[in-house]
Amino acid sequence: MNTKLTLRLDDELIARAKRHSAKSGKSVSQLVSDYFTLIDAQDTEIEITPRVRSLRGVLASSGVSERDYKRHLEAKHR
Repeated sequence: MNTKLTLRLDDELIARAKRHSAKSGKSVSQLVSDYFTLIDAQDTEIEITPRVRSLRGVLASSGVSERDYKRHLEAKHR
């Protein structure tokens, strides 16, 4: 069941939300719903396995930047 929710927000914030909505292909309502779902998920404890914990920070000193990673993904998915 969907229920209507009225929010009072700054005009500029609404304009930015609508621009983001158009870029992402999601309605503003879906963006708000996704955000609320994310908040709810953060309240849930997620257990990190020992293997994943051991990988934390492993690339910090590798010299690989976020830009390098994005280039890699772009080349991979061409």
